[in-house]
Amino acid sequence: MPARRPRARGPSGWMEPLLLLLPAAVIFCAFFVLPLARLVLIGGSGSLGWAAYAVALTDPRYLASLLSTILLAATTTLATLTLATVSGVFLSRHRFSGRQFLVSLLTLPLAFPGVVIGFMVIMLGGRQGLLPSMTDALFNERWVFAYSMTGLFVGYLYFSIPRTILTIMASAEKLDPRIEEAARSLGAGPLRIALDVIVPALKPALVAAGAICFATAMGAFGTAFTLATRINVLPMVIYTEFTLQANIAMAAALSFVLGAITWAALALARSVSGNSVAAAG
Repeated sequence: MPARRPRARGPSGWMEPLLLLLPAAVIFCAFFVLPLARLVLIGGSGSLGWAAYAVALTDPRYLASLLSTILLAATTTLATLTLATVSGVFLSRHRFSGRQFLVSLLTLPLAFPGVVIGFMVIMLGGRQGLLPSMTDALFNERWVFAYSMTGLFVGYLYFSIPRTILTIMASAEKLDPRIEEAARSLGAGPLRIALDVIVPALKPALVAAGAICFATAMGAFGTAFTLATRINVLPMVIYTEFTLQANIAMAAALSFVLGAITWAALALARSVSGNSVAAAG
């Protein structure tokens, strides 16, 4: 018998997928496309016009805050990946009494918003905090760091490690131990195995976790606002321009620049690691 030819899909056949995608398209437009378009228009509606976007990248004050934000986010990402990788691989490979309790403690900061983490940093390194009190008793000098970039770094590190360590643990549990045994049988030491076997195998997880850590640190506001309103990071500059200076156009332009840089970092990470980098807002 001759093979049947597939029936041509009529207009109604193509309408069903479109109808299924319609709710997602509406939500995407309502909560992403339209607000972003509105933000871009507001950024060009001030006294500077569309030159506000150029000013956001060339004005010394704005440029310094942008570079400080990028440097802080990059430093936080590097420190987080280092600590989370060592801890995550160790916890995924060793079973001991109290392990689950330790993992729950490491992931506890996931339950805290940025404002609470800011207060915890103040309790640790504020003027009346634990560390200044100890240094005052030992050296007759208070080492206060909470109201500076160091305090902000500690706060960002505190809420970045739990998110990263869970990703690393999930990826490390899937590693094939036979590859490490083969490398060990060929004479490779622990450091060589870590650099040539474990780290390359964890590369997708490291890139994905690092991208989300960088994006979170770039736009985090609650912790910085709690510690000090004069910390020179871009989210605080945007807040100052919007509330104290009533410069809404410049605040919108700075917000778009911040979002564009963060999106570029996520897009770069996705191109490096494939589809393992989730979108982060």
